[in-house]
Amino acid sequence: MNGKGICMTSVKLGNDVSMSPVVLGFWRFMEHNITKEEFQYFIDQVLDLGITTMDHADSYGRYKAEKKFGDYLEGRDDIKQKMQYVTKVGLVYPSDTVKVKYYDNSKEYIIKQVENSLKNLQIESIDALLLHRPDWFADPAEIAEAFDILHRKGMVKAFGVSNYKPHEFRKLESYLDVPIVTNQIELSVLNYENFENGAIDLCMEKRIHPMIWSPLAGGRIFTSNDENIVRLREVLESICEEIGAESIDVVAYSWILSHPAKMIPITGSYEIDYVRRPVEALNYKLTPEQWYSIWTAVKGHRVP
Repeated sequence: MNGKGICMTSVKLGNDVSMSPVVLGFWRFMEHNITKEEFQYFIDQVLDLGITTMDHADSYGRYKAEKKFGDYLEGRDDIKQKMQYVTKVGLVYPSDTVKVKYYDNSKEYIIKQVENSLKNLQIESIDALLLHRPDWFADPAEIAEAFDILHRKGMVKAFGVSNYKPHEFRKLESYLDVPIVTNQIELSVLNYENFENGAIDLCMEKRIHPMIWSPLAGGRIFTSNDENIVRLREVLESICEEIGAESIDVVAYSWILSHPAKMIPITGSYEIDYVRRPVEALNYKLTPEQWYSIWTAVKGHRVP
């Protein structure tokens, strides 16, 4: 229970792993000019809200974000022990030695990057390791070997994927001895791709909870003058009044959180007032009519 009386019941992903129902993401961490002292104060506030799961990737900030996080919390085991850690591997960006961006889900690369993440984050174990993108050149048997080694050594507790379509999920799953506990995918009041391609249905079939990135559509719900987004804003504002929410972003988060798939949205803000919004959204459950009125506004037509 957080300070506003919102029940922050953890979401169970596997036998050894649970997450907070809202996650803090570090995709744009390096873009924020925040000092070590400011960050520690901010994280204390985040934890007070009940957000305890931190979402990283080895490649965020061009491989610098995890180290900055680890350095900023060095010596603060009182904070770090309250957290669960998610990170992702598999993206390789151009550098002095790399000509093009590519994917690498080889056994050697996965293990090497996990070792780097543990070192940079200054932790002993990752709660959930995700493959960042489907790698069309990967050998699923090698991925399975890497997962088995990392799990056996206690370096990773559970495994998942990110941006996987249903056929890609099932292919990888068929090789693994450990379960896939989540699929981190893009979804928002503006983006229905993963409803339409079956990714959400598959998560519900497998009884796993999808993690949701870009839950506010990169801020376009506030700024775009596209006809369908103007209609959407009007509907969000109307629902905001109906349910007594503070702002339309609370409604946008509630649209995600009200769904029976029990999705886990990732907030990327480093301003505590905005981080509170998805937590406040847990107070509300949209009706089917409200939920589909948002869909209708975006699509511009009624459901079939």
